Amino acid sequence: MAGWYELSKSSDGQFRFVLKAGNGETILTSELYKARASAENGIASVQTNSPLDERYEKKTSSSGKAYFNLKAANSQVIGTSQMYATEQSRDSGIASVKTNGLTKTVKDNTGT
Repeated sequence: MAGWYELSKSSDGQFRFVLKAGNGETILTSELYKARASAENGIASVQTNSPLDERYEKKTSSSGKAYFNLKAANSQVIGTSQMYATEQSRDSGIASVKTNGLTKTVKDNTGT
């Protein structure tokens, strides 16, 4: 099953999106956006940038967990992964974003 995006609204009225893998696991989370259109532009940016190796920034947290950021051409972070126990797991997460990031399916959970 293919992945999808979920667009949601936080309690303070800001918008965010997550990219879910076909199994329902969250593989990428956006920042908060003040406007719905900005979050929708973020989804479009993931669709554009997710296939490109050079857009992934591999990182290690202060607690030693591996994670990654997906960046746009202007070096702005579009989304951040979950924390992974190993670099190999993180690399599998990147592969999943590459596979699922192209989906056009967006589930609107904003209630608007």
